[in-house]
Parts: sequence; structure tokens; C-alpha cells
Amino acid sequence: MIPVFEGISGYNLATLKSDSIAGITVGVILIPQAIAYALLMGIPPIYGLYSCLIPLLMYAIFGTSRQLSIGPVAVTAILVMSGVSKLASPFSPEYVNLVIYLGLLIGILQMLLSFMQMGFLVNLISQPVISGFISAAAIIIIISQLKAGLGIAIPKFDHSYQDVLYVFEHIQEIHGITILMCVGSILIMLGLKKWKKSFPGALLVLILTTIITMLFELDQLGLAVIEAVPNGLPSFMAPEIDLNNVESLVPSILTVTFIGYIGSIGIAKSLEMKNRDHVVRPNQELFALGIAKVIGAFFQSIPSSGSYSRSAINDEAGGKTTISTMITVVMIVISLLFFTPFFYYIPKSVLAAIILLSVFNLINIKEAKYLLKLRRRDFMVMFITFIGTLSLGVETGIFIGVILSFIFLQYYSSRPHVAELVNIPDTEYYRNINRFPNAKQSTKYLIIRFDNQIYFGNINYFKETLLKYIEQRPIIPEYLIFHTTNVHDIDSTGLHVLEDMNRYLQGMNVQLLITGTIGPVRDFLKRSGFIDALGTQHYFMNITDAVAFAESDKETPKFSDAAVQHNNRRSLLD
Repeated sequence: MIPVFEGISGYNLATLKSDSIAGITVGVILIPQAIAYALLMGIPPIYGLYSCLIPLLMYAIFGTSRQLSIGPVAVTAILVMSGVSKLASPFSPEYVNLVIYLGLLIGILQMLLSFMQMGFLVNLISQPVISGFISAAAIIIIISQLKAGLGIAIPKFDHSYQDVLYVFEHIQEIHGITILMCVGSILIMLGLKKWKKSFPGALLVLILTTIITMLFELDQLGLAVIEAVPNGLPSFMAPEIDLNNVESLVPSILTVTFIGYIGSIGIAKSLEMKNRDHVVRPNQELFALGIAKVIGAFFQSIPSSGSYSRSAINDEAGGKTTISTMITVVMIVISLLFFTPFFYYIPKSVLAAIILLSVFNLINIKEAKYLLKLRRRDFMVMFITFIGTLSLGVETGIFIGVILSFIFLQYYSSRPHVAELVNIPDTEYYRNINRFPNAKQSTKYLIIRFDNQIYFGNINYFKETLLKYIEQRPIIPEYLIFHTTNVHDIDSTGLHVLEDMNRYLQGMNVQLLITGTIGPVRDFLKRSGFIDALGTQHYFMNITDAVAFAESDKETPKFSDAAVQHNNRRSLLD
């Protein structure tokens, strides 16, 4: 069933009333944001409004979240600007076409990933990478608004810090009316937000400042306005296909695809947990976001993603189904048909204020402090991603963060936690000796637990650690009980090492006993013939049975001499 029909099952007038209030509330907030984020993306504001029509309608039909509000967002805008501005000048016809073309390609990729059931790819980018990137992107966005917020003509630079230096060097050029309009708008919106979160402060400020600009002709006094905005609805127009630019757009396609999807699915899942009246399906979400971009591109829409602030407002205002999104679309249609002449006098400094206020909270200092206290390697990933994004650009910053995450993952996967288990007196429980140093330790057997898969990346660590535990004993134990309950997989390389370890232990007259193997690993060991080679009598479901076997003296190994042990160890490690 198409998701929209699932949502409206049992629909009634009370639900329609709630959806109408939510849809109108989101609409009055979306209009100024769409205009502002279009300018941030480097395209005329009308395209921001166009992207609030077909994409929203497509998501309302195919999306599985009932409260998620999609449309232009700041992070997507800066990602698009960063990638496409390398190929064309912002606001030029060529640039606009490339942005729309980029949206088409992103949508196609998202739909392909959906058909291939690859929604799990969201896990390729860790939360610290996302936090570091978004925090840096927020700062880049803030810096990008200095021109509009201060009224200084800042040349185009390659790096954001150059913009800041230029502002300090030309601080005397700040335009008084512009900065007063920007700061005043921020203060008014903050006050209104403190009074009532769901109040459309941005729209109110936009209306008031536009009227003031028009009445006092502030545009004649140097206040920049967005000027003429065409009225009417977008016409059907296929994007100009330019295969020569596809390769250059690949970084932007990948970053917007994954960052946009991660943000959207994260918002959708949080609202799902809160309301518990629907189920968000990740692959269907990929399809909904993809088809919204693909169809939208043929109606001059720019790339859109899920907005946390608008989704939260939609939920708080009582949105129950995606009908609220359709009502938002009606609001945008009315604006495009009747109110675009009014947009002429909208001050750019007020749009800058809207952007500044919306992205300031994206700088996640709280998360950085939390990670520094909780897990420093995650903090390092976040911090390096943050610095990389600020200094090298958004695509490069994300790439650095992802690579660093995989390096850390590989490093810690290659050196997993290993514990010697000992018996807690008067119980059948066996726990880490480091946590229970007074527990009973046997001289006859050694119990080792390896807390990861055994694969090519950690085999050396696996061998060396087991041998170290054996050699640290004053008396070499007769049995090595290998507790494998946390070994969730073994590859072919790991199997060979396990076989080598068994042979080496036999040379030392130490009998290997295996316990607690989970089903898939047990099946693999059986297929490989390892269980038969070890002997089924040396294979146990739990530690208690293995210990009982070891203490029963059913087998009494004869110890090899030291020379044999030394030679065996050399052959194993060579």
C-alpha cells in the first residue's frame, strides 16, 4: 500500500483540523526559510519556493514519516553551493541549471539505493563525523552571511577565514542600516521564540521589515533587497543533461545523498519514537526522498532534505498525517500566485538573520564536551572532521572524518578486548579476573574470552594474546578453555589460525576446549571439519561443563620440554 493511504485510514474531521493547523503553521515558517536558503545556495529565491511544491507533495504520498517536513535546509544549501560553485558562478543561468541537475542525480541515486535495499549505508558515516561536519558547516554558513548581514561587499575567497579577515580589515565599511536591520531582526525573533516556540517569528519580522523598507525607501539608502520575484507556478521543464559535469558533481552527489538522508531518517525516527503511531521504513524513506528530487527537478526544484525545526513545529502544532504537508503546499501555491510582488522589498539582511538564527544551534559544543568525557577517540573524529571541514571544505571534511572513523574502527577491531575468566566462589559464574581479583583461579585450566570476530585483521593479536596468557602462568595449564560466546564470526584466515593454535597447544600438551559458540559460528566450524579435528568431546555449550570435564581428569596431558615449546611458538608466529 502507498504510505499516504496507510496514514489516512480512519481519517476524520478532528484529524483534518489538526493537520490544517500544523500545515498552515509550517507554511508560514517555510516561506521565509525557503527564500533565505535559496539565496544561501546561490540561486534566485523563487527556486526555493518552487522546491516547496512537488517535492513536498511527492514525500507526502510516498514518505513513511507522518510529521517529517522536507524542503530547503541550510546544510544542504551549503553543500550544494560548495560543490556547484566550482563549476559556475552563483545566480547565473548555468549555475541554476547545474543545481537542478544535481538534485535530479541525487534523487536517482537515492531511488537506486532504495531499490537495492541499501538503507543500511547510512551507518557508513558515524555520529561524531556528522556532529563535526554540521558544526563546521554552521560556522561556514554564519561566515557566508557576513556580506548580507553587515552590508560589506566581500570578494569571493577560497576559504572562510579569508572572509573574516577581510571584514576585520574593512570594518569601517559596515552599512549602518543593514546591520541594524539584521541585529534587530535576530533580537525580535529570539524574543518571540522565547515567548512561544511555535510562533512564526521569522514571517512576522519579514513582513514588518519589508513594509518598513518599502515605506521609507531604505533600498535607496543602500539596504540590499531581493528585488523582483516572478509570480506564478513553475512550468514543466526538463533539466539540461550535461554528462561532462557528472564526474565533477560526484562529491556533491554523494555528500548530499548521505548527509541529507542521515538527517532526514534521524528526524523521522525520533518523531516515530515520540508518537508511536506509525513505523518509519528506511528504504521507503530513501525512495520518497529520491522521487521527490527526481520529479521536483522537472519543475525547477532545488535539492531538499528533512528539516528538524519545521518537523518539530509540525509535530507540536498537531500534525497527524502527511495531509498537513499537502496543506503546506497549498500555502506555497497561494503565495506564488498572489504575494510575489510583495517579495521585492524583502531585505537580504533579514534573510541573513533568519539563516543565522536557524544554524547557530547546529554548533554542537555540548556533544563535543560529552564525547571528550565519554570516549576520546570519538571526540578526535569529531574534532578532526570539524577542523578539516573548516579548513579544506565540506566534501573534503566529510571524507576525512569517514576515513578516520574507519581507521579507528580497524585499529580497535584489530586489538579487541580479551579477558581471563575466573570462578566467583560458591557460584557457577565466571567473570573477568581484573574485575574480580579475589575470585578463584585454577592452576589446571585457563579460561579466555575473546570479544570480537576472529578475522584477518586481528589474527596476530589473537595468537600473541593467547600465548601471553599461557606463558604468564607459573605452571602451564593442562587445559585452555576458549569461551567464544562473543566471537560472532570467523573468516577463513581466522580458521587457519585457530587450527594452528590447536596444533601448537597440542605440542605444549595443553588441550584446547571450546565453549559457548553461537549457532552461525558453530555451523562454520562444523563445515570446516575443525570440530571433528578437535574432537566433539572437547566442545561444550557452557564454561561449567568444560570446567567439569577439565577437573574430572579424563585426560592428563604430558607436558613437552621447554625446547619443544619454544620451537612450536616460533613456527606459529613465523
